[in-house]
Amino acid sequence: MENKHTEGTKAKRPWQESDLVKGRGAQFNPTNPYLKNEYVLEHLEGLDEPWEQKTATQFFQEFPKKIVNEVTSPDLGLSYSMNPYQGCEHGCVYCYARNTHAYWGLGAGIDFEQKIIIKENAADVLKAQLENPKWVVRPIMLSGNTDCYQPIEAKKKITRQLLEVLLQYRHPVSVITKNALVLRDLDLLQELHRHRLVHVNISITSLQESVRQKLEPRTATGAKRLAVVRALSEAGIPVNVMVAPIIPGLNDHEVPAILEASAQAGALSAAYTIVRLNGAIAETFEDWIHKAYPDRAAKVLNQIKACHGGSLNDSQFGRRMTGEGKWAETIKALFQVAYRKHFAGREMPPYDLTAFTPRTGKQLTIF
Repeated sequence: MENKHTEGTKAKRPWQESDLVKGRGAQFNPTNPYLKNEYVLEHLEGLDEPWEQKTATQFFQEFPKKIVNEVTSPDLGLSYSMNPYQGCEHGCVYCYARNTHAYWGLGAGIDFEQKIIIKENAADVLKAQLENPKWVVRPIMLSGNTDCYQPIEAKKKITRQLLEVLLQYRHPVSVITKNALVLRDLDLLQELHRHRLVHVNISITSLQESVRQKLEPRTATGAKRLAVVRALSEAGIPVNVMVAPIIPGLNDHEVPAILEASAQAGALSAAYTIVRLNGAIAETFEDWIHKAYPDRAAKVLNQIKACHGGSLNDSQFGRRMTGEGKWAETIKALFQVAYRKHFAGREMPPYDLTAFTPRTGKQLTIF
């Protein structure tokens, strides 16, 4: 039996907002290029009962031999990334990490949000890597792929365990999240900051709740994220705000307001990226935009293409993050003007790369 799961096939009538499955970003699973067989729903009209998608989240255990990966992209300033979870229940429809779910034999759409892989031994593996005599100290991005403070972290506390190890070894870390759960670990972040070892990045895509609910359905509200920026800043933690991704025709007009509000909340810097829809994400996003915003779907997709040389995707180093063309230049100018106005004289403090204490983690616990 052929196994092709296509319950998100194109409708015979124009999309309506009521077609959107609430509480999830992706509406279906795109074809996985690594699988020979997939489940297919080709004749919905032939079913006696309504087709219902399962929405419960499933969790799977993984015990990797390596947790820190070297980043080779010249677009990124950090040299390592570390991901305690694979897949993310936040459901951000644009997430570039969706493509990696295919390597596990899963879908980049619904599966990415509903089937979460937990790396149970992450803290022990991190210790082993840091104790390698050949280890070179560079900041580690936590996480570089999926959000390390997604909902399951409240129960598993793997991210907290990783921060404890990094503090134990005096190793620099850059945290990026859009979840208020990061405040749970304020004690560790303050201690890391005392040794000049931590930066926190808060991603703010929109301050309009109606947009956030569709675009990033299981994340903290924009107002809550600003509150997190304020709480971290008041605690002395250096905060950078990521206005990312900017989706032309959807949230690009919010750039000045996000930068102003972030600066007022105490952020020391900000950066942005323009959305790019590589691999299966293009199919997932196109399906979503036609359901979430049927009246402006064509406009949004065409403006994204205008930022990437006529394509929805772009993998070219040097331009893939900020795009090219008139629309990209307009967004860049908009960001720069607002940044100069609200962030003049502010900057993130440097890390102390000399504080690292290699191969003595056990002894450090004595003090």
